[in-house]
Amino acid sequence: MRVAAAGDNCVDVYQDEGKKYPGGNPVNVAVYLKRMGIDASYTGAVGTDPEGAFLADALEAKGVDLSHLHVDEGQTAVTQVKIVNGNRVFGDYTEGVMESFRLTEDDLAFVCGHDLFVSGIWGHTAEELPAIKASGTTVAFDFSDQPDDPMVDSALPYVDYAFFGLDADDSDEVRAFMREKQAMGPKAVVVTLGEHGSLAFDGTTFYKHGIIEVDLADTMGAGDSFIAGFIKGVLEGKGVSDCMDEGAQSSAVTLQYFGAW
Repeated sequence: MRVAAAGDNCVDVYQDEGKKYPGGNPVNVAVYLKRMGIDASYTGAVGTDPEGAFLADALEAKGVDLSHLHVDEGQTAVTQVKIVNGNRVFGDYTEGVMESFRLTEDDLAFVCGHDLFVSGIWGHTAEELPAIKASGTTVAFDFSDQPDDPMVDSALPYVDYAFFGLDADDSDEVRAFMREKQAMGPKAVVVTLGEHGSLAFDGTTFYKHGIIEVDLADTMGAGDSFIAGFIKGVLEGKGVSDCMDEGAQSSAVTLQYFGAW
């Protein structure tokens, strides 16, 4: 099984610690999938600056296929990060060359040759979802904490597994939202709820899964690692509940160290 991750990347700069880590939603998912033994590629844009080389070298070291990485003249995306009580707090963000990134025809043919495509709301890939879905490739998409973004409703008909990260607990309001969005096309809508675990709806049943207690170092990448674990379960033909367990197990690993990976 092969997964194509495409879209945003960045270098996370931890100001107080004087350290930097590679990251970005689809980047992280690709690395976590490789950690779990699944082949993954990453398609996106980095700049010609040292941060671009840093990110590309880190991904190559993890065994991620970078054959469709764009290296464009300019600056790589950078996010300033602080850690407050173990939780990552984002500061200034510079998008750099990712602002103009779009999948080329060659990129599109490449990602459609994979079993599953994964991207997210910041990745500049939503316009290509109809073509990717029509190719027969399974589509997973992370709408992050943006449930009201217009992209949600326009993209959902072309998404098989839709992910949201909400600062909420299980509630009638959250479940009503999930019912509404699942009816628009996805096989399942999955919501991560931070310390309250996760909730999924497949059109018939709601599934709930708690967190796995660990010694928390940094929440960076926790949601992305959940998505990677869930995807692993999908590729292995597991049911929704078992996919959620894979997600929780993957997230628990990531929570125990600094940086996304």
